Amino acid sequence: MSEHFEVHGGARLTGEVEVVGAKNSVLKLMAAALLAEGTTTLTNCPEILDVPLMADVLRSLGCTVAIEGDTVRITTPTELNHRADSASMGKLRASVCVLGPLVGRCKRAVVALPGGDAIGSRPLDMHQNGLRKLGAHSEISHGCVVAEAERLQGTQIWLDFPSVGATENILTAAVLAEGSTVVDNAAREPEIVDLCTMLTQMGAKIEGAGTSTITVHGVDSLQPTTHRVIGDRIVGATWAFAAAITQGDIRVRGVDPHHLDLVLEKLRTAGAEVTVFDEPDEQGFRVTQRERPLAVDFVTLPYPGFATDLQPFAITLSAVAEGTSMITENLFEARFRFVEEMVRLGADARTDGHHAVVRGVAQLSSAPVWASDIRAGVGLVLAGLCADGVTEVWDVFHIDRGYPAFVENLRSLGADISRVTGDPQR
Repeated sequence: MSEHFEVHGGARLTGEVEVVGAKNSVLKLMAAALLAEGTTTLTNCPEILDVPLMADVLRSLGCTVAIEGDTVRITTPTELNHRADSASMGKLRASVCVLGPLVGRCKRAVVALPGGDAIGSRPLDMHQNGLRKLGAHSEISHGCVVAEAERLQGTQIWLDFPSVGATENILTAAVLAEGSTVVDNAAREPEIVDLCTMLTQMGAKIEGAGTSTITVHGVDSLQPTTHRVIGDRIVGATWAFAAAITQGDIRVRGVDPHHLDLVLEKLRTAGAEVTVFDEPDEQGFRVTQRERPLAVDFVTLPYPGFATDLQPFAITLSAVAEGTSMITENLFEARFRFVEEMVRLGADARTDGHHAVVRGVAQLSSAPVWASDIRAGVGLVLAGLCADGVTEVWDVFHIDRGYPAFVENLRSLGADISRVTGDPQR
């Protein structure tokens, strides 16, 4: 039987919400634990579906993984299985991040092509080219990435695009290579910095994390460590948009507000009052929207630009704003599938290639809608809060992959939402 959310319109979200560890970081950190024999401990982990899925991937490689609340302990054996082709590989995109650690530690890897969100093609060319530059032979064979090297040698690598996944796989392979590796046009996301911080704690020598040029000086071996996962900036931004969309007032705790400088500035432009808290023991922000938001244009770009993950929320905000907005998607061509579902809810939106033009309406109308990915699902829920009647959001397993206690958090902020089991009537 399927599950869906029933969302009652008319809620103004108010209150406080705590953000836990970043989905886009924890899975990569779990994979990095493969680089060191012994037990690595991760704290502040989100209790989401993708964490046990990644745990299954690591178990298939010979690790022992224990998950207790927000703590994950990974015990990596002396001899690893280099074949990552378990059933869990096809259920999450981030599973490909075991490629770099396996090549670095085992000098060979067979990694099943990953699954995950239906937001468009995400080829692995840059991952493979980076490994080839380091001295590995890599190809796609029988639905798997196959990579093997007698030895890895540090080198100069230029990425055509600052891909987060490629940067991560190159770094995790290069930390155990001979000599130094320089990665130019590297991804600059906070999750890259978090990975580099943990690798450094394990004994890696890395310079330039958070910049477009990262230098890795190879070492002979790494040691296990204990590391706290950074707060999830995408979830934090979700609640920021939720406040603006519902003309609410939400205080968000547990995330570095400077990871969201551009997002918060966009919401100020939309008419929100934004207060930032940046003390060591109190990081976060507050967003208050007293009137209908104003139209704002958005363009998705790699960090520090506006994140593609936030594009559905930008469209939902635009759908209820005063005026007309243009949203330009530069990263994933299929992300505008979300617009089709928003039109079901009464949004006045049109797409043309990489652009969507959205003319705001005073109120949306309820309808059954289907989530195509994690963020699209949440965007539809937020839209349902601005619609008359009851909106059904289907395929909510996507949301469970990225948002711990999502329904509970919404209810605590004043939303009338419930999880219902039953098959859709299409």
